[in-house]
Amino acid sequence: MGFAKALTAREASWLHGITGLFVKPLRLQIAALCVRPGEAEPEVLLVSTRDTGRLILPKGWPEKDKPAYETALIEAYEEAGIVGKAEPRAIGSFRSYKGLADGLKIRTKVVVFKIRFEKQLKEYPELGQRKTVWLPFSKAIETVEEPALKRFLRRHKSQIC
Repeated sequence: MGFAKALTAREASWLHGITGLFVKPLRLQIAALCVRPGEAEPEVLLVSTRDTGRLILPKGWPEKDKPAYETALIEAYEEAGIVGKAEPRAIGSFRSYKGLADGLKIRTKVVVFKIRFEKQLKEYPELGQRKTVWLPFSKAIETVEEPALKRFLRRHKSQIC
């Protein structure tokens, strides 16, 4: 019996979950900070996580052979249908945790790129898998649960607003 046949379904799922870490830059994610004009202050886009429903920035693993700011655009489109213009320089980074399918969490560095909103499409790859919400900047800070993301937003207010 071969090695693959000896694995249980749970073990195979765990192994599949970690194999992606070996083809992508270890522990680095790219986030899209989508911003649009609001009534009193700029609005920020937050998306829910698939597992817990927490509100976060659209983010994902770097795309092979693409600049990081293009990865941010791809994540914004895939997770929320956002079309916009990304600034080629990151506005900063913060530390986070990425949950894997088996419940394992790994510490990651999240590099954030600002995206100036142009439009939001009605259909996109992850439609129905996540909630999307636009919030005024100050409300977004109150709403996110992740302490590192809260600190990041507060620290970079002048670059966002």
